[in-house]
Amino acid sequence: MKQRTVRREESLSGTALHSGEKVTLTLKPADENTGIIFKRKDIFGAPEVKPIITEVGDLVRCTGITSGHVKLHTIEHVMAALNGMGIDNCVVELDASEPPILDGSAKFFVNLIQQAEPVEQSADRKIFELKESVSVTDGNRSIIALPYDGFKITCTSADDRGIHTQHLSTEIDPEIFQLGIAPARTFTIYEDIEELLKMGKIQGGSLDSAIVIKGDKILSKEPLRYQDEFVRHKILDMIGDLALLGVGLKAHIVAVRPGHALNAKLTAKIYEQMRDYAEGRKLEKKKTDSKKHKIFTEATLDTRRILELLPHRYPFVLVDRITEVRGKDELTAIKNVTINEAFFQGHFPGNPVMPGVLQLEAMAQAAGILMLRRVDGEGKLAFFMSADKVKFRRAVKPGDQLQIDVAITKSRGDKVACATASCKVDGVVVSSADLMFTVVPANEAP
Repeated sequence: MKQRTVRREESLSGTALHSGEKVTLTLKPADENTGIIFKRKDIFGAPEVKPIITEVGDLVRCTGITSGHVKLHTIEHVMAALNGMGIDNCVVELDASEPPILDGSAKFFVNLIQQAEPVEQSADRKIFELKESVSVTDGNRSIIALPYDGFKITCTSADDRGIHTQHLSTEIDPEIFQLGIAPARTFTIYEDIEELLKMGKIQGGSLDSAIVIKGDKILSKEPLRYQDEFVRHKILDMIGDLALLGVGLKAHIVAVRPGHALNAKLTAKIYEQMRDYAEGRKLEKKKTDSKKHKIFTEATLDTRRILELLPHRYPFVLVDRITEVRGKDELTAIKNVTINEAFFQGHFPGNPVMPGVLQLEAMAQAAGILMLRRVDGEGKLAFFMSADKVKFRRAVKPGDQLQIDVAITKSRGDKVACATASCKVDGVVVSSADLMFTVVPANEAP
């Protein structure tokens, strides 16, 4: 795959989101191996800034770069357009500190790239292929990057009230980006607007440049462009923030409630791994990582320890506590079922029932933890393979507590195992299944 730039200059103008300034942005061709360069025409000497993760500054509702006395703000949509459309080398001229917000998406920047006409260059494209999984968390927000032969993003977006939970998993290439990601507009919660204005933010914001969520209502100058437009915009922001690596990326990104600050932390970790491999240094496991993956010997496990063993994160962690471990082959876990579970919004309105498939997943997660105890589970993951003799006997509703009992029935070495599992509520079996799963090294996980 060859590097690409644009054939000719093209410009557009508009209003900056946070400063409210009028600004003109111009894309210009650049030589091979130049990368993306921002040029501030409004500052004496027209200084140039290379947007790289080590120069990240402001991350409040935008991605900002600071290089010496020169600052850039809200560059994520431009970076997403260049990254998503496969442009490696380009000079982006600005006559203000941030690009125009336009309609709050990357659609107009994609159109500008097409007007400037992408053109292939002679040098090979620089792409970093993730070698080892990388993860970051912040409360109920998390992102993990997994080795993958391609560029894929799986994202779950949700506000604090769980009203607008959306999920999307998609490969990313120029065609998919242009049609399915770039037009997705930025959005905000109505109650956050006053505080953002007090902070000096969104001075140029309006319903022309953003979607506003007010309770269960959506305020917009036009209908939603996609039913899941919010999660698509979250993916757009991630593509822009990951562009701060300065090269293309091969990885599968799995995110739950991402934001610019968390995106930057992930990008920084990937950048560190990329730098280590480029300098020929073998990545060393830190003591904290070793402790994180160390196989447990406790008879009980709390939520913190479960999260250290399982790769799952909100809203898919379905084991709250391990209450008893009996030898190497049996354990009992619990899952508290509350009305706050996201799936109750649609399953079913007015008659909330826990989906049987999630009861099955809870059993599989408990069985995976048991298998990790049974073998040398350091740096390994347990993957659910199949289920047999699955039975659902009664409905599970908000307020119930699932008692999950799991027992290993047979195993083939340290790779594959079979188990029986059941869920009980008040001592009565509500579901059961025979399970099969496998244990693989974390760096070989699909």
